[in-house]
This record gives sequence, C-alpha cells and structure tokens, in this order.
Amino acid sequence: MTKKSFIILALLFALPALPQEFEHEPVVTLGTPQILNDASVLPGSGLVSTGQPNAEVLEAAAKAGYVAVVDMRLPEEDRGIDERAVTERLGMSYVAFPIGAPDTVTWENAAALDEILAGFDGPVLMHCASGNRVGALLALRAKANGASSEQALEIGKQGGLTRYEKVVRERLELE
Repeated sequence: MTKKSFIILALLFALPALPQEFEHEPVVTLGTPQILNDASVLPGSGLVSTGQPNAEVLEAAAKAGYVAVVDMRLPEEDRGIDERAVTERLGMSYVAFPIGAPDTVTWENAAALDEILAGFDGPVLMHCASGNRVGALLALRAKANGASSEQALEIGKQGGLTRYEKVVRERLELE
C-alpha cells in the first residue's frame, strides 16, 4: 500500500457519515503536505476531494459508508482500473462529471455539481487526477452558496485547487 493510499484509507475510516449541508467552514487537509493529491474533507458536508483513487481506496470508502463517487476526469484519462465497475460492485453510485480545460470551470458546472451532490444522502468522494478540478469547482460552489470570494478561494485551495487558481480568481473577480 502506498503512503498516499494509507492516508486516504485512514481519512475514510475516520470521517463519520455527515449531512450534505454546506456550512461554509474551511476545508481541512489531512495527511502530510509532501504527498501529492492528498485527500481533503469539507467539514460538515460529507465531501472528500482527492486525486485518482485506486480499488483499495474505493473499497475503504464503501466500507466507511460512502454512497457515491463523482469522477471529474475526462473519459480518455487513464484511471488504472475500471472505476465505474469497481465503484458499482462495491454498492456505491458512480457519476461521471468530466471537467477538462480551464474553460469548463464555470458557474454552470459548479451549480451542476451542487445538483449532483444534492441527490445523495451520505458522504461522497469526489476526484480528478490531482484534486485541482475538484478544488476549482468547490471554490465556485462555495461562493455560490454564500462564502466570500476569499473564503471560496481558500476552500478551493484546501480542496485541491492548484493550476486552475488563476481561472478561479477571475471567476471570483479577485484579479
């Protein structure tokens, strides 16, 4: 088991099943900052953001009570596993929600993510390759749900936002 997988597994088992409400609290990053694509959790929301999970992480998520996986990777991106099949075999819902180039980080996609998440009664694991796309949409989602632009940006960063920060800043009108 890799160090990253171990930390994600520990996170999944430690996180209780939480309500789907958004409480405008900052995202808390768990694990060590040296590990790329560390998992993050939005307190009070039941949402976890991470990079690409492997089958071991998906199994741990199912055992911990997660009800769904939202995959923000594009169809052509290699996942290393048949993620839909593994997720569904484990009894969780799988949602393909492809987000690609920076121009797909939009208010419309943040609202669509909100609708997807509202459809689940239980914790949800969201991922892309690194957490960057997830963090970008989490930032816009936070702003749309009443957070200040600065709070929204922080939520995005702690949720995995890196390379798309400039785009998010533009959307939040922080540039």
